[in-house]
Amino acid sequence: MELLKASSILFVLLNPFLISIYLISLIRDLSLREFIKVMIRAHVISGIVFVIFAITGEGVFENIFNVRFGAFLIFGGIIFLWIGIQSIFSGQVVLIDTHGDPEHIAGSIAMPFMIAPGTISASVLIGSSLSASRAAMAIVIAISFSLMSIIVFKLIHDPLKIRHERLLNRYVEVVGRVVALFTGTYAIEMIARGIALLWPN
Repeated sequence: MELLKASSILFVLLNPFLISIYLISLIRDLSLREFIKVMIRAHVISGIVFVIFAITGEGVFENIFNVRFGAFLIFGGIIFLWIGIQSIFSGQVVLIDTHGDPEHIAGSIAMPFMIAPGTISASVLIGSSLSASRAAMAIVIAISFSLMSIIVFKLIHDPLKIRHERLLNRYVEVVGRVVALFTGTYAIEMIARGIALLWPN
């Protein structure tokens, strides 16, 4: 039960639907085979990072990077705030360059859309509540479901793109602005949490 609960927390924070909206240019431009290849690479990169943080915990920031976790939250919040502001004014959430090697595209997807302060914090929490092997298993389950969900979105999108391209573009623009509101709100929350950790009084 704890394994499934931990997996569900990370899956919700990964939010495959939100990622799909951000990667809409990638979904449009790449073939199904190329898209699956890129997404597998991005999820593998993210999974490895999540497992590392689950095993090492928050101590990795102070012991290895010599920074406090609150500073990481604030910087991550600033990045997401910039993304949210940019998206809400343009209605576009396309931030991924679809040109180049799959390895480079996968890295751009993994950071900052998948490897973010929220998902890293969840990984640390999973590692503190489960053994190393079970924590790794929970992360693999969440990553696998996220990958399958995004691929299903691609499979649904391609036929609709041919038949209802203008309607689909309008839908993506509207959803993009709505997503930007939540992105900005989440960014402010991250900054507030970081400030509370750095200056608790």
